[in-house]
Amino acid sequence: QVQLVESGGGLVQAGGSLRLSCAASGRTFSSYAMGWFRQAPGKEREFVARISRSGGNLYYTDSVKGRFTTSRENAKNTVYLQMNSLKPEDTAVYYCAADSKYRILTTRPENYNYWGQGTQVTVSS
Repeated sequence: QVQLVESGGGLVQAGGSLRLSCAASGRTFSSYAMGWFRQAPGKEREFVARISRSGGNLYYTDSVKGRFTTSRENAKNTVYLQMNSLKPEDTAVYYCAADSKYRILTTRPENYNYWGQGTQVTVSS
């Protein structure tokens, strides 16, 4: 089992940057692929990015490609989401999530076993 805690959210102007962190408990962090999701008010939870166990494989939803980058430091049990060129439509609660199964890619929230509490990102125009 793993517990996840996000941090780094906040209020930023359009065009600005934020870096989200997700710290995991436990000694098996490297056995989980990690995902980032977001949920805006009145909308469904949306896949943002995924990073494989080793960090060698990365996936992004089209709307964030070229602007967001995910990375991980397994020695620190932490995964990151660097968000640049932020837009008002990026405003949402951002969640990190852990996937314990071996699969190349899944964007479905129900396939992730563990979730953080979320951190609010607000981008003003």
